[in-house]
Amino acid sequence: MYIVLTSRPGEYRSEPTPGITPVETHDYFYGTRHVAAFTVAELDGEARVRIVEEAGSQQANLVPTKFFEKFATLPDALHSLEELTAKGHAQAHLVRR
Repeated sequence: MYIVLTSRPGEYRSEPTPGITPVETHDYFYGTRHVAAFTVAELDGEARVRIVEEAGSQQANLVPTKFFEKFATLPDALHSLEELTAKGHAQAHLVRR
């Protein structure tokens, strides 16, 4: 099972915790502006994602993965990311790290 962790530079970052293994990361750009980073991660049972505010207080929350969309396979998760750039967004593109 896979989930996608989202981080927005300057706003917040999603961090894996035990039971979540990052597989690959893609940066999302709109034109030249870096909008977000998406990390596809393998999920081993129920876990929590650590969400850390980057602006201000640096407050962190642990969010259960039951609130995340899950994908059966890695290609399914990657397909969900590709849909961000596929329809009518000529300036949007993903770059794999």
